[in-house]
Amino acid sequence: MLKFLIFNGILAILSMATPCLALPLSPGDRVKVTIPEGTEFSGIFEVNLEGNLEIPYLTPLPVVGLEPEQIEQNLTTALIDGAFFQPSFLQVSLRVVQWGPVEVFVSGATFLPGRVFINELSPGEKTQAPVPVSGEYPFKRYLASAIRDAGGIKPTADIKNVQLIRDRETRIIDLSGMFTGEPFADVPLIAGDRIIIPDSGKMHNELMRPSPITPTGVKVFLSNLTVPATGNASSGVGRDATSFPYGARFSHAVVAANCAGGTRGTNAERKAILVTTEQLTGKTTYLQRHVNDLLTNSTSDANNPFLQANDIVTCYDSRVVQFRDVIQTILSPIPILRDLFR
Repeated sequence: MLKFLIFNGILAILSMATPCLALPLSPGDRVKVTIPEGTEFSGIFEVNLEGNLEIPYLTPLPVVGLEPEQIEQNLTTALIDGAFFQPSFLQVSLRVVQWGPVEVFVSGATFLPGRVFINELSPGEKTQAPVPVSGEYPFKRYLASAIRDAGGIKPTADIKNVQLIRDRETRIIDLSGMFTGEPFADVPLIAGDRIIIPDSGKMHNELMRPSPITPTGVKVFLSNLTVPATGNASSGVGRDATSFPYGARFSHAVVAANCAGGTRGTNAERKAILVTTEQLTGKTTYLQRHVNDLLTNSTSDANNPFLQANDIVTCYDSRVVQFRDVIQTILSPIPILRDLFR
């Protein structure tokens, strides 16, 4: 089944069939060529920046975007056309022995859009020669890895219409199976691919959970200088309390900051403030709620929003506690003045 799409004035033909999962080659990939009757053509070769294999005695062989089986056929044809071998005596084997890192571009409804490198080699892999064993599975060279490295999708993303642009052709990919458990097409990528995540313009709560294409968690800054505590450590705000799984809400941070509980008459009306700064625009928004209202009406997105990375949550004592402190100051000024002058 074919579908036609006009994108930036370019007619793209989109196949709706299940995609082939074989991985095309990119610059930096290494292959092993084996020709029993031609050792001078055999060896391990790396795809150069121009996208070619430079094999002795042959003109550069274009391979970028082609799968290993197709490259093997093209190499066989080049050797026969060059009169190096007779067709009946030629046996060519080409296998990938190391997949290199590739550069792709991700834009749209992701938290960190831009250029990303996927399948980067470890320091040991960069210095060691590739082991000539075929069949390596480069799971970091696929679409999901690129989206995850771009910060993951936003909850407003349209994951049913993800666009993959390669060589001026656009392909529409449905990634909803990431969240439903249904099969989906995690397409292998090559250098220069462009991924666009459309923004649907509305919130999708089902996307607010850890997945292969969403953040695993968020780091939040908490402060709760409760009376009579003198610091955050004694208020129960430690390192572990500031890390939350993706999809946690304002109420989770309030409880983790030890802002809830205790005497209901004095603590139920404590106030919690959520400060959120957009990573791309730098715009800061504030939300203030009474702790008791926040916990008893925690299902409303407006009252109890999802936490974002680097949010700030701080808690203040209730008016009852404030009034009590004022009375204590009036009735017992000497200890307070003594502490000030120490």
